[in-house]
Amino acid sequence: MDSTIEQLNAFFNPRSVAVVGATKKINKAGHVIFKNFVENKRRGVLKGEIFPVNPYEDSILGFTCYPSLTKIPEEIELVVIVVPANIVPQIMEDAATKKVKAVVIISSGFSEIGKHELENKIVSIAKRAGIRILGPNCLGVYDSKTGVDMLFLPETKILTTGEEVIATPRPLPGKMAIVTQSGAFGVAALDYLAGRQMGISKFVSFGNKCDVDEAEMLEYLLYDSETKVILLYVEDIKSGRKFIEVAKKVTKRKPIVAIKSGKTAAGARAAASHTGAMAGSDQIYNAVFAQTGIIRAHDMEEFFDTGKALAMQPPAVGKNIGIITDAGGPGVMAVDECELKRLNVKRFSDATIKKFEKLKEEGKIPKFATYLNPVDVTGSVTSEMFEYAAEILFQDPEIHGVIVLGLHHVPALQEDFIDKVANVANKYVKPVVACDIGETEMALHTRLRFDKLGIPAYPSPEDAARAMNALVKYGLYLKKNGCLQEYVEDFLKSKQK
Repeated sequence: MDSTIEQLNAFFNPRSVAVVGATKKINKAGHVIFKNFVENKRRGVLKGEIFPVNPYEDSILGFTCYPSLTKIPEEIELVVIVVPANIVPQIMEDAATKKVKAVVIISSGFSEIGKHELENKIVSIAKRAGIRILGPNCLGVYDSKTGVDMLFLPETKILTTGEEVIATPRPLPGKMAIVTQSGAFGVAALDYLAGRQMGISKFVSFGNKCDVDEAEMLEYLLYDSETKVILLYVEDIKSGRKFIEVAKKVTKRKPIVAIKSGKTAAGARAAASHTGAMAGSDQIYNAVFAQTGIIRAHDMEEFFDTGKALAMQPPAVGKNIGIITDAGGPGVMAVDECELKRLNVKRFSDATIKKFEKLKEEGKIPKFATYLNPVDVTGSVTSEMFEYAAEILFQDPEIHGVIVLGLHHVPALQEDFIDKVANVANKYVKPVVACDIGETEMALHTRLRFDKLGIPAYPSPEDAARAMNALVKYGLYLKKNGCLQEYVEDFLKSKQK
């Protein structure tokens, strides 16, 4: 393993962790963070040793508390700092004495408020000692597999009524990594993904990026076996040339989806006051993302929808899309969005149309069904009709991706249509996305069932079309760079595990 990658690994899978600023005061960040580590240690998820550091406490949550890092007798690999900014340089000196590998500075009060000298001081100490820093002014790291959890936001809160509710849930383990400059955006992302039952592998919050930046973290995630897709939130990119070089390498093996804030003059000004970021020209970022194969999302929903599609489905080898629907209007909406995204929803080949004509003759689809593209099996649809139509479209070599609009509202359609479509899809290496409209329990259940069977499902035809567009864009990028076949083979292997 490359020495830089090995050193960054200390952020995610440390042999030992010290939390400086750990406390018994339950409403303090230092307490929440240390409690996260303790609970994951007691559950057997976290393997490394943990040490609280606070000169005013003898023990915290049953663990001996040390007055300083230098008083801990064991070696320390990772330090999490949650103390006022002016004390951080001394903590960094102690970390240097202990030959610590990595430090996460949760504390704010540095360059984001103009205190550049203080930030430069901690960077200087770290460079001299060979310590890598994440932050300051960040949320740090959450790893769904190793139990590292630096989020200082408690999972539950007590309402004034006395009821305990979920406040900041942790998502399930999954294959998407989130890399974010904004801690608040990151927390919102975790809440959103947990609510949608979408899993993540790792979460990284950079804050001011005084040391470790996007380029290095992308390279680390390239070699992370738990990560299949990288979701990137940026306000600025400092090492532009290095970022381009690394991103080009990463996107040939793993898709990167980016959302770039600070697009407008007012947004750029807000970014500068938030993390000290200089947002730069939005046109330049568009060009960089296009050049490196990064898929740019234009809003938060598209950001997650795209990541979900890329994590679950193989990329498309072309732009021709086939649509199956049991509702004419939503089918038209999906066609419109596909065409707006420059995907092709063209008339099916004569061979495919003949197959549908035969189904009609045999009474397997309604006489009034249409099948030129979209295939509209109408409100008389049954589970078997979806299965027949899916089989025909997956067999068609001219169709590169399939959108299934399985609206649950029609009377004869049973839940098993989802399994039937998934069984067909699993026989082919062709992407499929689904849609069911509604927010009732049945609609949510339908989408979740699709998701659990590896078919990303969305609440609107437009969302489904945008997800398919991402699969097409990434497939064409891989094809252009001569690595589509290798990517698909790796994708299939990872799916079999």
